[in-house]
Amino acid sequence: MKKILIICAVTFLTAVTSCTKDITSLNNNPKAATAVPSATLFSNAQRNLADFISTPSVNLNIFRLLSQQWTETTYFDESRYDLVGRNIPGGVFTTLYRDVLKDFEETKSLIKTDINTADVKANQTAIADIMQVYAYSILVNTFGNVPYSEALDFNNVQPKYDDAKTITLDLIARLNADISAMKPSADSYGGADLIYGGDVASWVKFANSLKLRLGIEISDDDAAAAKTAIESASANCFSSAADDAVFRYLASPPNTNPIWVNLVQSGRKDYVIANTLADKMNSLSDPRIPLYFTTDANGGYSGGIYGTSNSYATFSKPSSTVTAPDFETLFLSYSEIEFYKAEAAEKGFDVGGIAEVHYNNGITASIKYWGGSDADVITYLANPAVNYATAPGTYKEKIGTQAWIAFFNRGFEAWTEWRRLDYPILNPPPGLTYADIPVRYTYPIPEQQLNGVNYTAAATAIGSDKVSTKLFWDKF
Repeated sequence: MKKILIICAVTFLTAVTSCTKDITSLNNNPKAATAVPSATLFSNAQRNLADFISTPSVNLNIFRLLSQQWTETTYFDESRYDLVGRNIPGGVFTTLYRDVLKDFEETKSLIKTDINTADVKANQTAIADIMQVYAYSILVNTFGNVPYSEALDFNNVQPKYDDAKTITLDLIARLNADISAMKPSADSYGGADLIYGGDVASWVKFANSLKLRLGIEISDDDAAAAKTAIESASANCFSSAADDAVFRYLASPPNTNPIWVNLVQSGRKDYVIANTLADKMNSLSDPRIPLYFTTDANGGYSGGIYGTSNSYATFSKPSSTVTAPDFETLFLSYSEIEFYKAEAAEKGFDVGGIAEVHYNNGITASIKYWGGSDADVITYLANPAVNYATAPGTYKEKIGTQAWIAFFNRGFEAWTEWRRLDYPILNPPPGLTYADIPVRYTYPIPEQQLNGVNYTAAATAIGSDKVSTKLFWDKF
């Protein structure tokens, strides 16, 4: 018995003694990188941003639903504007601040020591900043006032919210500085740049095109600032579809189109085309219909009723082009720039050429991008309901409707154009009213709980934290 007690005591003392040893080394993963090259962070942030733009996950991106390009089948809470059930606003905050903006910020910081050549350093820093401007513009145009000046100091868990217009004007100023800083004759990221392959001249055009977009967005609120931004950018932005900012996915996992991942690979049947879009395109005999949609159960093209349950088998779905594993993501396109120029011309800004020409260019570029023919373009533009001289309504209705159609699969841009131009007329879900269609996202619930003082100040500043509260540029 004594031997047993002695053995137990020794075992206990050994265990206690071993617990006092330093075991923190077990936390170290010898296979994990301790330092990340700036170019790797840049690529990662580009990929994260492309995935955010592309994904149809209802936990993160419901812009195709808000713009009524798609509608849902069995579960349709998001089509009826339930943003809170899945904390969709929180997903947007987390993805854009943590996975995109912070990576670009760290990229800029690491460039200071990673890169020795002055012109390359200037190019890389400017391009990373341009990508930040793009991401911030999504946040501002989704929420209104958001954390900005204090946003990327992750030691500050309660950042203040900056005024949305002030942010937008600063984003334009940043683009001006980035354009001036870039040296097209020098290198940048090379293959680590997953959009332009490091071509600096293309990034100069991208920055000018993004500046034009920001200018047109503020044009109903601050015509003077808009005029300066638009006219300084116009001659230097995209001039053909060859300039499009394209993120290309691959045909096999893991670098595949998130639409394919969410719908095809997972075997889900959550979405059909919305009747809002299908009805409008059918009424115009739009040549993009078979390029956008699959056929329905009757061999034609039709959409499900927006905001209610729909039979997956009955209605058209997104085409096999859209759901292909290697289908690309567009960050900016020549087609959209031409629609912005058409609007700018109508507002009296000097963008070279008249509104009708730019409108026609925007439609033409969209049809050709999706695989339509020259004959399709000629026939469509001759349609009295499409032709700029005869189409019904004001320039806002003409441009707004055609831009919305051209923005198929680019739900955020389509939702933004609808909010700005108030066309086309969307369909309220059954039992709801037109006023219920969101014109912004509410702030994430964790912000209300963990950053309450700044959240309350932001909500008060914009007029209330509701989906019906218009952003500063949404004047009509």
